Amino acid sequence: MELTNQIILVGGLLLVASILASVISSRIGAPLLLVFLVIGMLVGEEGPGGVAFDDFQAAHLIGSLALAVILFDGGLRTRVASFRVGLRPALVLATLGVVATVTITGLLTAWIFDLPLMVGLLIGAIVGSTDAAAVFYLLHAHGLELKERIGATLEIESGSNDPMAIFLTIAFIEIILGQQDSMGLGLVLEFAQQMGLGGIIGVLGGLALVSSVNRIPLTPGLYPLLAISGALLIFGLAAFIGGSGFLAVYLAGILLGNRRLQSAQNIRRFHDGMAWLAQIVMFLMLGLLITPSDLLGVAPQALVVAALLLFVARPLAVALSLLPFRFPLKEQAFIGWVGLRGAVPILLGLFPLLAGVEDAGTYFNIAFFVVLLSLVLQGWTVAPVARWLELDVPPRSRVVHRLELDLPGQVEYEMVGYHLAADSPALYKVVQRLRLPRSSQIVSLIRDERLIRQFQDEILREGDYLYVLTTPQSLPDLDRVFVAAHGPARLEEHAFFGDFVLNGDTPLAALSSAYDLRIPNQAREDETVGEYLRRLFKQRAVVGDRVKLNNMEFVVRAMEGGRITQVGLKIGRTTGERPHGK
Repeated sequence: MELTNQIILVGGLLLVASILASVISSRIGAPLLLVFLVIGMLVGEEGPGGVAFDDFQAAHLIGSLALAVILFDGGLRTRVASFRVGLRPALVLATLGVVATVTITGLLTAWIFDLPLMVGLLIGAIVGSTDAAAVFYLLHAHGLELKERIGATLEIESGSNDPMAIFLTIAFIEIILGQQDSMGLGLVLEFAQQMGLGGIIGVLGGLALVSSVNRIPLTPGLYPLLAISGALLIFGLAAFIGGSGFLAVYLAGILLGNRRLQSAQNIRRFHDGMAWLAQIVMFLMLGLLITPSDLLGVAPQALVVAALLLFVARPLAVALSLLPFRFPLKEQAFIGWVGLRGAVPILLGLFPLLAGVEDAGTYFNIAFFVVLLSLVLQGWTVAPVARWLELDVPPRSRVVHRLELDLPGQVEYEMVGYHLAADSPALYKVVQRLRLPRSSQIVSLIRDERLIRQFQDEILREGDYLYVLTTPQSLPDLDRVFVAAHGPARLEEHAFFGDFVLNGDTPLAALSSAYDLRIPNQAREDETVGEYLRRLFKQRAVVGDRVKLNNMEFVVRAMEGGRITQVGLKIGRTTGERPHGK
């Protein structure tokens, strides 16, 4: 009983310390996942905590469960609308890109250290995939909002490339142990089986889970538990019958996150917390698992492997994979740099240990060292590099307080709360004269902790609380009414999009006569500015894409269902026509 109490006490202290560490992490800019790893190492056998933990089987079990929860949450966050610009390049990166990364890293590692080819390829496979936990966290941290094409590609890739890395790691282990003769037909069939079964179980299981959530009457608090237990069931079933559980649970999350659900907001909030808990537990455990003194022995080899991976293999693999999609060079460079390594390589480093491969401990330590370097170098620089390359866009919504209303058969309305700050654009304006989106209506005003019943003629003051009934699509326009923009000057709306706003259905001929604009030869006379920009960007235009034409610059300002609805117009001194994805 005493041991049980001590374990609960230590576990609680670790979780509290990790959560509080997020405050320090945000202030110094350190990647939070790196902080969790360091805390685990400090508690470990060579740190002040002195806790010895070397149960690799338990670590694999805990890590797999945690990764399943993280991938499911990532699927819940992934919008199907982003598939228009991110699905195809992400799938190529998640398959051929991983193969290219593994091959380049493995061949160079084997050549530099004079290792057997299969050993070099095994090391490449262990560190070859990006990590969903690291990517999902860093892309949503620092208040950074990337262009949709980049963010969608990175998130879908990180959520779907684990099966390929796992398959290659197991394949190379089997060849090293003599269980497979070569990368022949048997391995190809095994890969098809894992992807096929994982995809089928993920889709069918996701549809069944959606139906269960919507049809089974439960108390509101049980719907999130039903969702997460269903996700783990899908993961376990797919893995049990020989499919990829990671692919299955990610697909199930996508299906759940893009359907109308009972208690949808409760489910999303619960899983956001569960994903954080999974990340904390997983990285703390992995930190406990490592012996820091062992890292010094592999530091020279690990530094070389990390350099090959970060500066050679990943950039080359990205360039080759994205070649058919004509990504701008800036976007290719950023995607190549944000190949973050995290828990997945460390978990894959456990596979050789569990299989009894010779020198498996060395491969595990190399993987851990590479992850540390990746979190330090890449994790610390994601936001600065994105801003340096000017790949961020003005945030679509800055709302903090949101409450989704479950109204059967109705549009997906939300109750949104605004606390008016000293720089709010709405200050000193009469409530009824505010220019709100058509689908939005103010329902209450609270001032000095009192509910103002007749508020239409009230003049808004600093500190007022306003609650608005609106749709998610109206949030960006609503934010402009109540929240002042913060961030770099270049991301202010007038600086980024220009001083003029055009409807996407404005005919090019009308612009030509109004602004003395020379219509390009390849443009059609009856074409609208939105249609022209979509065609120019191969039907994959996103907010922030821009083209220079004569002395003007057209910037995609708003989109709906793949259609350009608003275009910003900037007038300058540039000439010629040049589309780019700034």
